[in-house]
Amino acid sequence: MSLIVQKYGGTSVGSVERIKAVTQRVAATKAAGHDVIVVVSAMAGETNRLLELASAVAQKPDPREVDALVATGEQVSIATLALALIDYGQPARSLLAHQARISTDNIYGRARIRNIDSESIMSVVRQGAVAVVAGFQGVDDGFNITTLGRGGSDTSAIAVAAAVKADVCEIYTDVSGVYTADPRVRPAAKKLDRISYDEMLELASLGAKVLQIRSVEAAKRFAVPVHVRTSFSDEEGTWVVQEDSTMENVLVSGVAMDLNEAKVTVLHVPDRPGVAAKIFTPIAKAHIVVDMIIQNASEEGFTDLTFTVPKGDLDKALSMIKGVATEIGAAGVVSSESPIAKVSVVGLGMRSHAGVAARLFEVLSREGINVQMISTSEIKISVVIEAKYAELAVRVLHQALVEEGFEEGAT
Repeated sequence: MSLIVQKYGGTSVGSVERIKAVTQRVAATKAAGHDVIVVVSAMAGETNRLLELASAVAQKPDPREVDALVATGEQVSIATLALALIDYGQPARSLLAHQARISTDNIYGRARIRNIDSESIMSVVRQGAVAVVAGFQGVDDGFNITTLGRGGSDTSAIAVAAAVKADVCEIYTDVSGVYTADPRVRPAAKKLDRISYDEMLELASLGAKVLQIRSVEAAKRFAVPVHVRTSFSDEEGTWVVQEDSTMENVLVSGVAMDLNEAKVTVLHVPDRPGVAAKIFTPIAKAHIVVDMIIQNASEEGFTDLTFTVPKGDLDKALSMIKGVATEIGAAGVVSSESPIAKVSVVGLGMRSHAGVAARLFEVLSREGINVQMISTSEIKISVVIEAKYAELAVRVLHQALVEEGFEEGAT
């Protein structure tokens, strides 16, 4: 007997027929002798509908009330699934965040889980019932409802799995696993049988939509085995697990693109200690994530500074930076560029093989794609390019580095 956490996304519970299909899958897992905890998202499109409703009734919706509103989507899902399970003959009980005791901080719209008191969930399991837990939400110290941000149900599921020490966390989605690229962009992309936490973490941060980055961070931290699979069939998906020695045999595990970034440039910045801190501190306090940062070589005591932020935070970041630029004596212009795209290649094998960067730049150059920014780690190379070239870049890089293979030292 295993303890299994299953997470179902909005598409998987998007209709009565899909809820009944999930009911049968959950009941079959329970009938096989396993204990089951289910984490559920809102029905497909429901969160967007509720956000649009908030915007329709208020010009600047209060974040606390927005969280209280959008969290109702998961309440509908868990109650509906619990009803379906009970009707099917499988005892079940739905649990909202406060009932499952999922504690978070008070950053509305992007809260982080601090703790889960697993006793309330496990008490349901010990009674032989399926615990159906609301994803995406928690409660802060003042018992206010909070939400975890887009993709937060993945984080909820893995955090629950860690808290109850589950044997596996199964993430059911509308795709059959993790692919070497988006199959809609590169049909030759292949599904991976296994991928390491570090590789998945990079891909999630670089635009791959299969798993939310914070969920992968939690899985790695607590060593939770994650099985990404589709709810539309019984086929095996992709296992996200701890690294082993055989994984380095694959040079590049994936090629990803992210169209959700914007570039900010501050010209003629005084090149002296403390200036960068003054620029980035207010951005950090506003909970805006800065990705790539490039500073040009100093000339006559001044430099240019360029960085990227999520596209949705661009206006807020620009208003802050323009104020700071005056304060620090930056005489140049604060400008932004969007749309841009970040295209990345990821693979454990890159740690021990030379020449991947050279091959990447050669392939992009051959297609006339100019590289604006570069960022690297041991297992990743990312470049910022014009958005209109993003899909082309993914196709040619996947062909050169995944499909055709790569020989160290080759040109």
